[in-house]
Amino acid sequence: MAKITENTLIAEVLELNPNAVEILSEAGMHCFGCALAHGETIAEAVSVHGQDLETLLAKLNEGLE
Repeated sequence: MAKITENTLIAEVLELNPNAVEILSEAGMHCFGCALAHGETIAEAVSVHGQDLETLLAKLNEGLE
């Protein structure tokens, strides 16, 4: 299965991980409903929301392998 990286678009994250909405919401990131989700990477969203990239990537990739 594909791995979510800092370059993965938010829209792709939502397709890859069925729990992504919950994980992003818990991190205070509600970008899954944003129009930018189709062109914004997870790294870009993290920088805007002040989250730790590696921690979020680990949560998003949990169970995908």
